[in-house]
Amino acid sequence: MTYIIILTILMYSCIIVVVVVATSNAPKFSSILVFGDSTVDTGNNNDLIFSVSKANHEPYGRDFPGQVPTGRFSNGKLIPDFIASYLNIKDTVPAYKDPNLSNDELLTGVNFASGGAGFDDFSSFFSHSIPVSHQIDQYFREYVEKIKEIAGEDKAKQILGDALVIISAGSNDVIINFYNLPTRRLAFNISGYQDFLQNNLQTYIQQLYDLGCRRIAVAGLPPIGFIPLQILLKFPHMNDENSDSKDYNQKLEKRLLEMQAMLPGSKVVYAEIYDPLFDLISQPEKYGFTETKIGCCGNGIVLGAAAITCNKATPICEDASKFVFWDCVHPTETTYHYLAKYLEMEVLPKF
Repeated sequence: MTYIIILTILMYSCIIVVVVVATSNAPKFSSILVFGDSTVDTGNNNDLIFSVSKANHEPYGRDFPGQVPTGRFSNGKLIPDFIASYLNIKDTVPAYKDPNLSNDELLTGVNFASGGAGFDDFSSFFSHSIPVSHQIDQYFREYVEKIKEIAGEDKAKQILGDALVIISAGSNDVIINFYNLPTRRLAFNISGYQDFLQNNLQTYIQQLYDLGCRRIAVAGLPPIGFIPLQILLKFPHMNDENSDSKDYNQKLEKRLLEMQAMLPGSKVVYAEIYDPLFDLISQPEKYGFTETKIGCCGNGIVLGAAAITCNKATPICEDASKFVFWDCVHPTETTYHYLAKYLEMEVLPKF
Protein backbone atom coordinates (compact mmCIF):
# COMPACT_ATOMS: atom_id res chain seq x y z
CA MET A 1 0.00 0.00 0.00
CA THR A 2 2.87 2.35 0.87
CA TYR A 3 4.49 1.71 -2.50
CA ILE A 4 1.24 2.56 -4.30
CA ILE A 5 0.94 5.87 -2.43
CA ILE A 6 4.57 6.81 -3.19
CA LEU A 7 4.13 5.87 -6.87
CA THR A 8 0.95 7.96 -7.10
CA ILE A 9 2.71 10.98 -5.57
CA LEU A 10 5.60 10.61 -8.02
CA MET A 11 3.23 10.36 -10.97
CA TYR A 12 1.41 13.56 -9.96
CA SER A 13 4.74 15.30 -9.38
CA CYS A 14 5.86 14.41 -12.90
CA ILE A 15 2.60 15.68 -14.37
CA ILE A 16 2.95 18.98 -12.52
CA VAL A 17 6.55 19.38 -13.71
CA VAL A 18 5.57 18.66 -17.31
CA VAL A 19 2.71 21.17 -17.20
CA VAL A 20 4.90 23.89 -15.68
CA VAL A 21 7.66 23.36 -18.25
CA ALA A 22 5.20 23.33 -21.16
CA THR A 23 3.55 26.52 -19.94
CA SER A 24 6.83 28.32 -19.39
CA ASN A 25 7.98 27.46 -22.92
CA ALA A 26 4.74 28.62 -24.56
CA PRO A 27 5.02 31.83 -26.57
CA LYS A 28 3.81 34.93 -24.74
CA PHE A 29 2.19 37.72 -26.70
CA SER A 30 1.04 41.07 -25.33
CA SER A 31 -1.41 41.74 -28.14
CA ILE A 32 -2.55 40.66 -31.59
CA LEU A 33 -2.40 42.79 -34.75
CA VAL A 34 -4.04 41.65 -37.99
CA PHE A 35 -3.60 42.78 -41.61
CA GLY A 36 -5.04 41.42 -44.82
CA ASP A 37 -8.27 40.63 -46.64
CA SER A 38 -11.76 39.28 -45.97
CA THR A 39 -10.42 36.05 -44.47
CA VAL A 40 -9.43 38.09 -41.42
CA ASP A 41 -11.44 41.35 -41.68
CA THR A 42 -13.59 41.87 -38.57
CA GLY A 43 -15.49 44.94 -39.76
CA ASN A 44 -13.23 47.61 -41.23
CA ASN A 45 -15.31 47.82 -44.40
CA ASN A 46 -18.56 48.57 -42.59
CA ASP A 47 -18.35 52.33 -43.06
CA LEU A 48 -16.70 52.34 -46.50
CA ILE A 49 -19.48 54.02 -48.48
CA PHE A 50 -18.53 52.77 -51.95
CA SER A 51 -17.32 49.31 -51.02
CA VAL A 52 -19.30 46.34 -52.34
CA SER A 53 -17.26 44.04 -50.10
CA LYS A 54 -19.28 44.16 -46.88
CA ALA A 55 -20.59 41.59 -44.43
CA ASN A 56 -22.35 43.76 -41.84
CA HIS A 57 -25.75 42.39 -42.78
CA GLU A 58 -27.67 39.17 -42.30
CA PRO A 59 -27.13 36.27 -42.66
CA TYR A 60 -23.46 36.99 -41.86
CA GLY A 61 -22.80 36.57 -38.15
CA ARG A 62 -25.67 34.10 -37.77
CA ASP A 63 -23.62 31.96 -35.34
CA PHE A 64 -21.51 34.76 -33.84
CA PRO A 65 -22.11 35.53 -30.14
CA GLY A 66 -25.37 37.51 -30.02
CA GLN A 67 -26.07 36.55 -33.67
CA VAL A 68 -24.72 39.91 -34.77
CA PRO A 69 -23.42 40.64 -38.30
CA THR A 70 -20.19 42.40 -37.32
CA GLY A 71 -18.58 42.65 -40.75
CA ARG A 72 -16.85 39.27 -40.51
CA PHE A 73 -17.20 37.36 -43.78
CA SER A 74 -18.50 34.19 -42.16
CA ASN A 75 -21.30 32.88 -39.98
CA GLY A 76 -19.19 33.31 -36.84
CA LYS A 77 -15.64 33.83 -35.62
CA LEU A 78 -12.49 34.02 -37.76
CA ILE A 79 -9.00 32.59 -37.24
CA PRO A 80 -7.61 35.70 -35.44
CA ASP A 81 -10.51 35.53 -32.96
CA PHE A 82 -9.71 31.92 -32.11
CA ILE A 83 -5.97 32.56 -31.92
CA ALA A 84 -6.46 35.55 -29.60
CA SER A 85 -8.58 33.34 -27.37
CA TYR A 86 -6.02 30.51 -27.36
CA LEU A 87 -3.36 33.02 -26.29
CA ASN A 88 -5.60 34.40 -23.51
CA ILE A 89 -5.44 37.89 -25.02
CA LYS A 90 -9.15 38.43 -25.74
CA ASP A 91 -12.16 36.54 -27.10
CA THR A 92 -12.42 38.45 -30.37
CA VAL A 93 -10.24 40.94 -32.24
CA PRO A 94 -12.08 44.21 -32.97
CA ALA A 95 -11.79 46.20 -36.17
CA TYR A 96 -9.51 49.22 -35.87
CA LYS A 97 -12.18 51.40 -37.48
CA ASP A 98 -14.73 50.46 -34.81
CA PRO A 99 -15.77 53.87 -33.39
CA ASN A 100 -16.34 52.37 -29.92
CA LEU A 101 -12.82 51.03 -29.32
CA SER A 102 -11.60 51.39 -25.75
CA ASN A 103 -8.00 52.04 -24.72
CA ASP A 104 -7.78 48.49 -23.38
CA GLU A 105 -8.83 47.13 -26.77
CA LEU A 106 -6.22 49.24 -28.51
CA LEU A 107 -3.47 48.04 -26.18
CA THR A 108 -4.34 44.35 -26.54
CA GLY A 109 -4.58 44.48 -30.31
CA VAL A 110 -6.85 45.33 -33.20
CA ASN A 111 -7.58 44.31 -36.75
CA PHE A 112 -6.66 46.43 -39.80
CA ALA A 113 -7.75 43.95 -42.51
CA SER A 114 -10.19 44.91 -45.25
CA GLY A 115 -12.33 42.60 -47.36
CA GLY A 116 -11.26 42.77 -51.00
CA ALA A 117 -7.72 43.93 -50.22
CA GLY A 118 -4.44 42.41 -51.35
CA PHE A 119 -0.72 42.89 -51.65
CA ASP A 120 -1.41 44.50 -55.03
CA ASP A 121 -3.10 47.89 -54.52
CA PHE A 122 -5.01 47.36 -57.75
CA SER A 123 -7.07 44.60 -56.10
CA SER A 124 -8.80 47.28 -54.01
CA PHE A 125 -9.78 49.22 -57.13
CA PHE A 126 -12.71 46.88 -57.78
CA SER A 127 -13.92 46.47 -54.20
CA HIS A 128 -13.11 49.96 -52.90
CA SER A 129 -11.40 48.34 -49.93
CA ILE A 130 -8.28 49.33 -47.98
CA PRO A 131 -5.17 47.80 -49.56
CA VAL A 132 -2.58 46.23 -47.26
CA SER A 133 -0.20 49.08 -48.09
CA HIS A 134 -2.68 51.63 -46.64
CA GLN A 135 -3.55 49.39 -43.70
CA ILE A 136 0.08 49.69 -42.62
CA ASP A 137 1.24 53.07 -43.87
CA GLN A 138 -1.88 54.96 -42.86
CA TYR A 139 -3.87 53.17 -40.15
CA PHE A 140 -1.12 51.25 -38.39
CA ARG A 141 1.13 54.29 -38.18
CA GLU A 142 -1.80 56.15 -36.66
CA TYR A 143 -2.35 53.28 -34.23
CA VAL A 144 1.29 53.35 -33.09
CA GLU A 145 0.97 57.04 -32.21
CA LYS A 146 -2.25 56.34 -30.31
CA ILE A 147 -0.75 53.64 -28.09
CA LYS A 148 2.26 55.88 -27.43
CA GLU A 149 -0.14 58.54 -26.15
CA ILE A 150 -2.02 56.00 -24.03
CA ALA A 151 0.87 53.98 -22.59
CA GLY A 152 4.02 56.01 -23.22
CA GLU A 153 6.95 55.37 -25.57
CA ASP A 154 8.57 52.54 -23.62
CA LYS A 155 5.38 50.56 -22.99
CA ALA A 156 4.26 51.04 -26.60
CA LYS A 157 7.60 49.68 -27.81
CA GLN A 158 7.17 46.65 -25.58
CA ILE A 159 3.60 46.06 -26.78
CA LEU A 160 4.63 46.17 -30.44
CA GLY A 161 7.68 43.99 -29.88
CA ASP A 162 5.64 41.36 -28.02
CA ALA A 163 2.63 41.45 -30.35
CA LEU A 164 1.65 38.60 -32.63
CA VAL A 165 1.23 40.05 -36.12
CA ILE A 166 -0.92 38.04 -38.55
CA ILE A 167 -0.93 38.80 -42.28
CA SER A 168 -3.41 37.00 -44.54
CA ALA A 169 -3.78 38.18 -48.13
CA GLY A 170 -2.92 37.29 -51.71
CA SER A 171 -6.00 35.34 -52.81
CA ASN A 172 -7.84 38.42 -54.11
CA ASP A 173 -4.77 39.43 -56.09
CA VAL A 174 -4.51 36.10 -57.86
CA ILE A 175 -8.24 35.43 -58.29
CA ILE A 176 -9.35 38.90 -59.35
CA ASN A 177 -6.32 40.36 -61.08
CA PHE A 178 -4.95 37.26 -62.74
CA TYR A 179 -7.40 34.37 -63.11
CA ASN A 180 -10.81 35.96 -63.52
CA LEU A 181 -9.81 39.29 -65.11
CA PRO A 182 -6.85 39.90 -67.44
CA THR A 183 -5.65 42.93 -65.45
CA ARG A 184 -2.22 41.59 -64.50
CA ARG A 185 -1.94 38.84 -67.14
CA LEU A 186 -1.13 41.64 -69.60
CA ALA A 187 2.09 42.38 -67.70
CA PHE A 188 3.04 39.12 -65.94
CA ASN A 189 2.98 35.37 -66.22
CA ILE A 190 1.85 33.65 -63.02
CA SER A 191 5.37 33.21 -61.66
CA GLY A 192 6.24 36.84 -62.30
CA TYR A 193 3.03 38.02 -60.64
CA GLN A 194 3.75 35.87 -57.59
CA ASP A 195 7.17 37.52 -57.33
CA PHE A 196 5.57 40.97 -57.68
CA LEU A 197 3.19 40.22 -54.81
CA GLN A 198 5.92 38.89 -52.57
CA ASN A 199 8.17 41.85 -53.31
CA ASN A 200 5.35 44.08 -52.08
CA LEU A 201 4.87 41.85 -49.03
CA GLN A 202 8.56 42.15 -48.23
CA THR A 203 8.21 45.93 -48.21
CA TYR A 204 5.23 45.70 -45.84
CA ILE A 205 7.07 43.40 -43.44
CA GLN A 206 10.01 45.79 -43.43
CA GLN A 207 7.65 48.66 -42.59
CA LEU A 208 6.11 46.69 -39.72
CA TYR A 209 9.58 45.87 -38.42
CA ASP A 210 10.65 49.52 -38.64
CA LEU A 211 7.56 50.46 -36.61
CA GLY A 212 8.49 48.00 -33.86
CA CYS A 213 6.91 44.63 -34.72
CA ARG A 214 9.12 41.60 -34.25
CA ARG A 215 6.90 38.50 -34.43
CA ILE A 216 5.07 38.09 -37.69
CA ALA A 217 3.09 35.16 -39.13
CA VAL A 218 2.23 35.25 -42.83
CA ALA A 219 -0.43 32.91 -44.23
CA GLY A 220 0.12 31.18 -47.52
CA LEU A 221 -2.51 30.78 -50.22
CA PRO A 222 -5.31 28.21 -49.87
CA PRO A 223 -6.08 25.65 -52.61
CA ILE A 224 -7.71 28.33 -54.74
CA GLY A 225 -9.08 25.84 -57.27
CA PHE A 226 -11.30 24.37 -54.53
CA ILE A 227 -13.01 27.66 -53.64
CA PRO A 228 -16.67 27.39 -54.77
CA LEU A 229 -16.42 30.57 -56.86
CA GLN A 230 -13.50 29.12 -58.82
CA ILE A 231 -15.24 25.77 -59.20
CA LEU A 232 -18.13 27.71 -60.73
CA LEU A 233 -16.05 29.95 -63.01
CA LYS A 234 -12.85 28.02 -63.69
CA PHE A 235 -13.59 24.33 -63.09
CA PRO A 236 -11.35 23.02 -65.93
CA HIS A 237 -8.42 24.94 -64.39
CA MET A 238 -8.99 23.79 -60.80
CA ASN A 239 -5.82 21.69 -60.58
CA ASP A 240 -3.72 24.36 -62.27
CA GLU A 241 -4.85 26.97 -59.75
CA ASN A 242 -4.08 24.64 -56.86
CA SER A 243 -0.65 23.97 -58.32
CA ASP A 244 -0.03 27.72 -58.63
CA SER A 245 -0.96 28.15 -54.95
CA LYS A 246 1.57 25.50 -53.95
CA ASP A 247 4.27 27.19 -56.03
CA TYR A 248 3.45 30.55 -54.42
CA ASN A 249 3.64 29.02 -50.95
CA GLN A 250 7.01 27.39 -51.59
CA LYS A 251 8.39 30.74 -52.71
CA LEU A 252 6.79 32.47 -49.72
CA GLU A 253 8.25 30.10 -47.15
CA LYS A 254 11.73 30.62 -48.60
CA ARG A 255 11.26 34.41 -48.80
CA LEU A 256 10.15 34.66 -45.16
CA LEU A 257 13.22 32.76 -43.96
CA GLU A 258 15.39 35.17 -45.91
CA MET A 259 13.57 38.14 -44.41
CA GLN A 260 13.97 36.82 -40.89
CA ALA A 261 17.73 36.54 -41.47
CA MET A 262 17.76 40.18 -42.61
CA LEU A 263 15.82 41.55 -39.62
CA PRO A 264 17.76 41.20 -36.34
CA GLY A 265 15.66 39.96 -33.41
CA SER A 266 12.71 39.04 -35.60
CA LYS A 267 10.65 35.90 -36.05
CA VAL A 268 8.96 35.86 -39.46
CA VAL A 269 7.01 32.62 -39.75
CA TYR A 270 5.19 30.96 -42.61
CA ALA A 271 1.65 29.89 -41.68
CA GLU A 272 0.53 26.87 -43.69
CA ILE A 273 -3.10 27.06 -44.79
CA TYR A 274 -3.07 25.00 -47.97
CA ASP A 275 -2.49 21.52 -46.52
CA PRO A 276 -5.04 21.57 -43.68
CA LEU A 277 -7.76 23.10 -45.89
CA PHE A 278 -6.95 20.65 -48.71
CA ASP A 279 -7.35 17.82 -46.21
CA LEU A 280 -10.71 19.16 -44.99
CA ILE A 281 -12.01 19.34 -48.54
CA SER A 282 -10.54 16.03 -49.68
CA GLN A 283 -11.70 14.05 -46.64
CA PRO A 284 -14.77 15.92 -45.36
CA GLU A 285 -16.23 12.93 -43.52
CA LYS A 286 -13.10 12.79 -41.35
CA TYR A 287 -14.05 16.20 -39.91
CA GLY A 288 -17.84 15.89 -39.93
CA PHE A 289 -18.48 17.91 -43.11
CA THR A 290 -20.94 16.87 -45.79
CA GLU A 291 -20.59 19.71 -48.35
CA THR A 292 -17.38 21.08 -49.85
CA LYS A 293 -18.31 22.49 -53.28
CA ILE A 294 -20.98 25.08 -52.47
CA GLY A 295 -21.48 27.69 -49.77
CA CYS A 296 -24.08 27.49 -47.01
CA CYS A 297 -25.27 30.92 -48.16
CA GLY A 298 -26.77 30.20 -51.55
CA ASN A 299 -27.07 26.50 -50.66
CA GLY A 300 -26.53 25.44 -54.28
CA ILE A 301 -29.53 27.46 -55.46
CA VAL A 302 -27.90 30.88 -55.77
CA LEU A 303 -24.40 30.22 -57.07
CA GLY A 304 -21.77 32.90 -56.50
CA ALA A 305 -23.39 34.29 -53.33
CA ALA A 306 -20.96 36.43 -51.31
CA ALA A 307 -20.91 39.88 -49.68
CA ILE A 308 -23.88 41.89 -51.03
CA THR A 309 -25.28 38.87 -52.91
CA CYS A 310 -25.36 36.87 -49.67
CA ASN A 311 -28.26 38.60 -47.93
CA LYS A 312 -31.57 38.00 -46.16
CA ALA A 313 -33.25 37.02 -49.44
CA THR A 314 -30.59 34.41 -50.28
CA PRO A 315 -31.39 30.73 -49.60
CA ILE A 316 -29.30 29.40 -46.73
CA CYS A 317 -28.46 26.01 -45.30
CA GLU A 318 -29.80 24.88 -41.94
CA ASP A 319 -26.52 23.71 -40.36
CA ALA A 320 -23.41 25.64 -41.40
CA SER A 321 -21.15 23.32 -39.41
CA LYS A 322 -21.64 20.69 -42.13
CA PHE A 323 -20.33 23.06 -44.82
CA VAL A 324 -16.66 23.85 -45.42
CA PHE A 325 -17.65 27.19 -47.00
CA TRP A 326 -20.07 29.79 -45.70
CA ASP A 327 -20.48 31.60 -49.03
CA CYS A 328 -18.86 31.07 -52.41
CA VAL A 329 -15.50 32.38 -51.16
CA HIS A 330 -15.24 32.29 -47.37
CA PRO A 331 -15.07 29.33 -44.98
CA THR A 332 -17.52 28.67 -42.17
CA GLU A 333 -16.69 29.25 -38.51
CA THR A 334 -16.24 25.48 -38.11
CA THR A 335 -13.63 25.43 -40.87
CA TYR A 336 -11.85 28.44 -39.39
CA HIS A 337 -11.84 26.70 -36.01
CA TYR A 338 -10.08 23.65 -37.47
CA LEU A 339 -7.54 25.85 -39.25
CA ALA A 340 -6.92 27.88 -36.09
CA LYS A 341 -6.28 24.70 -34.08
CA TYR A 342 -3.82 23.59 -36.75
CA LEU A 343 -2.01 26.93 -36.54
CA GLU A 344 -2.00 26.77 -32.75
CA MET A 345 -0.21 23.41 -32.88
CA GLU A 346 2.02 23.89 -35.93
CA VAL A 347 2.81 27.62 -36.18
CA LEU A 348 2.65 29.30 -32.77
CA PRO A 349 5.36 27.03 -31.27
CA LYS A 350 7.80 28.41 -33.88
CA PHE A 351 7.81 31.70 -31.99
